[in-house]
Amino acid sequence: MTKVYPKVVIPTSVSSDQQRFSSETSTAGRNHDPVVLTVWKKSLLFSCDGFTVFDNNGNLVFRVDNYAAGNKSEVVLMDANGRSLLTIRRKRASITDNWLVYDGETTVNHRFSVTKRVNLLNGKAIAHVSTTGSPNNNNNRKGVAYEIEGSYARRCCVVYDDKRRCVAEIKRKEAVGGVALGGDVFRLVVQPELGSTVAMALVVVLDQMFGGVSRRF
Repeated sequence: MTKVYPKVVIPTSVSSDQQRFSSETSTAGRNHDPVVLTVWKKSLLFSCDGFTVFDNNGNLVFRVDNYAAGNKSEVVLMDANGRSLLTIRRKRASITDNWLVYDGETTVNHRFSVTKRVNLLNGKAIAHVSTTGSPNNNNNRKGVAYEIEGSYARRCCVVYDDKRRCVAEIKRKEAVGGVALGGDVFRLVVQPELGSTVAMALVVVLDQMFGGVSRRF
């Protein structure tokens, strides 16, 4: 099996990126350079499902570790040290597939919501990211901060802001020598306008929406 990275380095401290998502920045952001992450659809813990995310140097940045018997409608995104960054919870009693994202482990006053687009025949977006609830059926874009287009199943997605600027991309990744790593390993390219924490939260939501029943947490 081709290794995602030959080693996992857990730093003593990792920036949490926990500013408001509309103004998140990073070290790379100050240089106007994108952050390139490697996302592995696998938990580091034997008894869990989840994600393991590395930076360009092979250092662990984010992790999601959900026990098989845990709450399948709630996912916690953590930093390398296991500190909770964002709680991602499916909205109850919602007609559409709608997920709310909260700071830390709180579930009060969500920061933003992600709603699956039901009618894919009308427009290219597969999901909307909103600051004030979900988009309605008449395509009212009020409150829509980002739109996600493409195919998560094919690991080919683009996140656009309200000015149609690309702020994040999900891409397939190949190992050195062109060996395909499969759909469980892919790149997440994040522009400084979005922030890597929010971008990874969107990946988690997309996996819940489009990852398939057998692959849900």
